Amino acid sequence: MNSESAPPATAAPGVDAGAPGDLISLFRAAARGHPERAAVFADAPIWTFSALDIATDGVAAGLAERGVAPGERVALYCPNGADFVVAYLGCLKAGAIVVPVNLLLNPREIAFMLRDSGTRAIFIHAALADTAASALADAPDLSLRIGIGFDDDVPLVGCHLHELVQPAPAPSLALGPADDALILYTSGTTGRPKGAVLTHGNLAANALAVARTLGVKPGVDRVLVVLPMFHAFAGTVGVLMPLLAGAAIVPVPRFDPQAITQAIKLHHATIFLGVPSLYAVLLRLGDDRLAAWKSVRLAISGGAAMPVALLEAFEARFGVPILEGDGPTECGPVTAVNPPDGPRKLGSIGPPIAGVQMRIADADGNTLSDGKYGEVCVKSPAVMRGYWNLPEETAQAFFDDWFRTGDLGWRDADGYFYLVDRIKDLVISNGINVYPRIIEEVLIRHPSVAEVAVVGEPHRSHGEIPVAYVTAAPGLAIDTAALKAWCREHLGSHEIPRRFEVLDALPKNATGKILKRELRRGGEAERGVG
Repeated sequence: MNSESAPPATAAPGVDAGAPGDLISLFRAAARGHPERAAVFADAPIWTFSALDIATDGVAAGLAERGVAPGERVALYCPNGADFVVAYLGCLKAGAIVVPVNLLLNPREIAFMLRDSGTRAIFIHAALADTAASALADAPDLSLRIGIGFDDDVPLVGCHLHELVQPAPAPSLALGPADDALILYTSGTTGRPKGAVLTHGNLAANALAVARTLGVKPGVDRVLVVLPMFHAFAGTVGVLMPLLAGAAIVPVPRFDPQAITQAIKLHHATIFLGVPSLYAVLLRLGDDRLAAWKSVRLAISGGAAMPVALLEAFEARFGVPILEGDGPTECGPVTAVNPPDGPRKLGSIGPPIAGVQMRIADADGNTLSDGKYGEVCVKSPAVMRGYWNLPEETAQAFFDDWFRTGDLGWRDADGYFYLVDRIKDLVISNGINVYPRIIEEVLIRHPSVAEVAVVGEPHRSHGEIPVAYVTAAPGLAIDTAALKAWCREHLGSHEIPRRFEVLDALPKNATGKILKRELRRGGEAERGVG
């Protein structure tokens, strides 16, 4: 499919692209090598690798005793914490396929996931009991309900995690890299949510490649995880990567700058995972809190494009370098990241990590030359097996064996990739392509703007027009006329938003990523579109 003049797909050098094995064998190897090393820092006593190995054996044994067979699906509805890690590993040791549940979903959406995946059992945290009860009313066949943090006599659950965390041998299973480990449901921005099926080999390959790329130091590095563990980014980079690499996890259950800073100070976290909106919130910390961040050597940003102005402001204030990277759920998820030892290119997601090949393709799947805009496509041992029970959607997601990310981007001569926008977010005004990210990069540099999202709105004569949704920086007010004048200075006439909408807050998902589809829906409602 590659055109003769096109450059080859970029691949990271010096790594065996084959699947490295199953997650449990790799975790057990880490536990055997350093049994008393810290694995999870929590409010309770620190979990060592040995203690975590023993406890999760008990969970696996308990699930098997209650009839959960290898290959059956077990949902995990729990906030960040040691309990999430214990339940997650226990399910994998039982040979089950974990179905993490997004904590922001409503009961109807949760019930859909449970039914669609054919979930056999569910772990439920007490803090989520009301929503869980409503969801389970629409999933009556799910009878094995395991409580986390409940009182002993609660009708909603039949047993408790603490009952399973008892010394007992895990089932003897011959797990391999091809066995399914995880079903992660996409957000459903283009229709019904789809369950991306990731195997042990997919996740292991991605976690180990990220550890190698970041230079993770066993027994030294401690990864602070405030991004939700049910999400692909935190699940792989924040949970599996440290455990397989012999490093530690510092879980924080909520997006609270003070709680994050306190956890960093208390546990001396060295690696921080965030999304752009979280870094923007952290900039509001007082100067007296910055010293607590001195242990952090690296910050990673993913999940959405990082505005260069925000990256520079954070680094100047905190003295911590941010490495921007990216990757979709279906790819494990990490595909590329700026290397810690450089060169680092602002505005780029970096080159592919070890074992990953990437290229830019046109609508027919032909590889485009450097500098040309097209769809980012990925081939790696971390790419999903497919979408759960959706063979047609799976086939449509690939050019042969190259996964189509849906991201519009380009590659430079050094093999670094740049994301312009999601293809579906492209605005076509009077036949001219308008890229929302370019407009957003300009608006975020205006001192009165805290956050911005640009979407396309249908227009009778222009086809589409760009509309900017903005929030004000603390203590400031937004003058839309001044913003328009600012755009005239820095943008082409076709890129200037035709309308500015000032909001108190932009809609976000559980990771803090701005939900442009909600802004489109809001605009449709205002225009009377059904």
